[in-house]
Amino acid sequence: MMILNVIAKISWELIINKTKGQKNQVFFIFSTFGCCCRFGPNMKEFQSTIIKTTGQSNLSITVYNQFQTASFPSAPWCFNGHAHTVLCSVLFSAPALQSKRTVIDTPDDDFLELDIIENGKNNPVCVIFHGLEGHTRRYYVARLAEQLVLRGFQVVLPNFRGCGSKMNRQRRFYHSGETEDIDTVFKWVNAAFPNSMIFSAGFSLGASALLNYLKKNGTHHPVKSIAAISTPFELKKGSLNLEKGFNKIYSVRFLRTLKQKLEMKRNQYPDLPHFTGSTLYDFDDQVTAPIHGFESADDYYSQCSSYYFMDQIRTDTLIVHSKEDPMCPFKWTPFKAIAENPKCTCCFTEKGGHVGFWSLPPGWLNVTVTDYFESFL
Repeated sequence: MMILNVIAKISWELIINKTKGQKNQVFFIFSTFGCCCRFGPNMKEFQSTIIKTTGQSNLSITVYNQFQTASFPSAPWCFNGHAHTVLCSVLFSAPALQSKRTVIDTPDDDFLELDIIENGKNNPVCVIFHGLEGHTRRYYVARLAEQLVLRGFQVVLPNFRGCGSKMNRQRRFYHSGETEDIDTVFKWVNAAFPNSMIFSAGFSLGASALLNYLKKNGTHHPVKSIAAISTPFELKKGSLNLEKGFNKIYSVRFLRTLKQKLEMKRNQYPDLPHFTGSTLYDFDDQVTAPIHGFESADDYYSQCSSYYFMDQIRTDTLIVHSKEDPMCPFKWTPFKAIAENPKCTCCFTEKGGHVGFWSLPPGWLNVTVTDYFESFL
């Protein structure tokens, strides 16, 4: 385990510094391949009976019972979920988007930074929420935005608190069950684009927060439909899973910036909790939970895990999840609740990673999500 932790720290250093030289990039790729081979997920396939086969958006879709299993053209060098996750993050660049930065106020005297792409008056608008310690310039956000704009959508890209160009003012940050800031964003979008149909997509933590928003608001919100991509349905299991095997690389990366932001904010709020642990579970227990009004990490996870309320979603929802997702394993998907909810449409892939889906040609995920939204126009 000590050796693995060292590998994780060194490997992520190479990710952080990937722009400093191609040698680092190449070395990291080869070391990643080696570690992925050794520590790749060993999951049983989701077994069920084939009902029918249909075509959609140039995809081969096989319907298993009430689930759809999509076979997308996976890049052959992405031989498991870690390869998809890491190589997409390392090698996929974010396209340059013609956006404008807008700062909006929150009810608690804080602010949110949004990147806005206007694209035709009254055209539909899509709001995209990034994942843990992400931002609006992450490749997966920008590439989906690019596809949406090409198809005539306008796009709003919010940064969660502390994830934009400057630290937010209040003590709080953001978390997987965040609903107040999402509500603020949608109210602003509804006012700024009064004649536009509103859609939304969330990646990972952003998907979890978006589902929490839908559960809280029922049908009393302006969103027509959403896409939830690589959702951490079981927050506690997902958090603990990040301390196992190759996943430690992701944990090291997340904790690096979370700890940095905590210390930055301590200059303004000296009484903030101190982090003395070594895992994301520890951080959520010692910092995230008390700052955001939860009793503990377990209380936070139990209240905000979408695994326990997918039957309560009353908005059309596309669920995209890879069976090889290394960070949020497929086996923790709430199959029964999803199957019994007519508002849920599933797109479960045999291949792919967490947020990263390297297809040939690239762009399968973005086309799939955009096709889904277009079906409501």
